[in-house]
Amino acid sequence: MDAWLTPFENDLLKDIIPLVESQYSVYTDRDHRALAGLSMGGGQALNIGLVHPETFAWVGGFSSAPDTKAPAELVPDPSVPKQLKLIWLASGNKDGLIRIGQGVHQYLKEKGVPHVWHVDGNAHDTTEWENNLYLFSQRIFK
Repeated sequence: MDAWLTPFENDLLKDIIPLVESQYSVYTDRDHRALAGLSMGGGQALNIGLVHPETFAWVGGFSSAPDTKAPAELVPDPSVPKQLKLIWLASGNKDGLIRIGQGVHQYLKEKGVPHVWHVDGNAHDTTEWENNLYLFSQRIFK
């Protein structure tokens, strides 16, 4: 394992993606690879996707949980996420974790990193995640 990778990041980049590519007929370039998640997975999608534009072109975090790195740690170099084709941040305004996404949104906005900040009337629930997965999926791979 690379010392700078977290265990999950290492598993995803060094084991899971290569396994999928070896077993299935898939495109293997970044332009055909997206990373998104909800809640804890939203945090992990941002933690990994925002620093690996060589691997992912599309990144989405829905109701991202407190496992999301602090914005300055998440995006130490604003030129890196600017290489992504889409960053989608979403939260419901009834979600107790909205502050996580708001913090990332504010930081990206201050650093001039293009992204979508989508807030609706939902909570930390399946309606929020289903709606944002649908909206995110309409904008990727184009």
